[in-house]
Amino acid sequence: MDQFLTLQQMDEAADFIRARIEIQPKVAIILGSGLGGLAEMVTDAKVISFAEIPHWVTSSVEGHKNRLVIGYLDLTPVLVMQGRVHYYEGHRMDEVTFPIRVMQRLGIQTLVVTNAAGAIDPEYLPGDVMLITDHLSLIGMTGNNPLRGPNIPELGERFPDMSQAYDREYMEIARKVAQQAGIHLHEGIYICLSGPSFETPADLRFMRLIGANAVGMSTVPEVTVAHHGGIRVLGFSGVSNKANLDGSTITTHEEVLQAGELIVPKLVKLIRGFLQAL
Repeated sequence: MDQFLTLQQMDEAADFIRARIEIQPKVAIILGSGLGGLAEMVTDAKVISFAEIPHWVTSSVEGHKNRLVIGYLDLTPVLVMQGRVHYYEGHRMDEVTFPIRVMQRLGIQTLVVTNAAGAIDPEYLPGDVMLITDHLSLIGMTGNNPLRGPNIPELGERFPDMSQAYDREYMEIARKVAQQAGIHLHEGIYICLSGPSFETPADLRFMRLIGANAVGMSTVPEVTVAHHGGIRVLGFSGVSNKANLDGSTITTHEEVLQAGELIVPKLVKLIRGFLQAL
């Protein structure tokens, strides 16, 4: 019989975190593979290991530090997830998105979500950043929608509209910040697969045909749940490798982590500029 996390469990996790912090973060930031460097810039930081938090699962993936960093980024009180868990690690989808529900119960109003993504668009280069304007949820279309199961009315409605999962006002702010900072910001559609295997050239050609620009193994479940819960979302993909549409190159996780060194400085400028604009 299917099991699903309950509102009580979400509140137990939220209460655990709330008892250990002295601020009320309104913005949450999720840092993907190799992108954890931004968390080091949080001041007056309280660090909480995922393993300490009731019902919160941890990631086994290199490049994910499995901790919350709660403090100030410039003058904004933030909750930063340094790493995330993935469906391919064997977790249920409600476990993957549990942190978003806890954020919701903590009063988070804005989520900035980042990921390391593979390029589908041949013009994208490693180290580039893409503003996510929409997503394709292949993982959700095949039965693993994170909203599957009993709907909890306190968290959101049964059938949420997803036409504006990524906040249009926030996207406009991001565009202006990128322009002012001299950052070339791609815009495109992120597609989520279950992983953990990287895509075949045929996979990539198919995804390009249906309109995707970058591909990864995260983000979409989190965004779906955040939007369901009324949290406004801004999303960035850091391009970790070039499109391999003809099978001429080999993609590795090490390559993904190395690309993070180029991506993080750009994300820092984009996210800090966004927070200042808020």
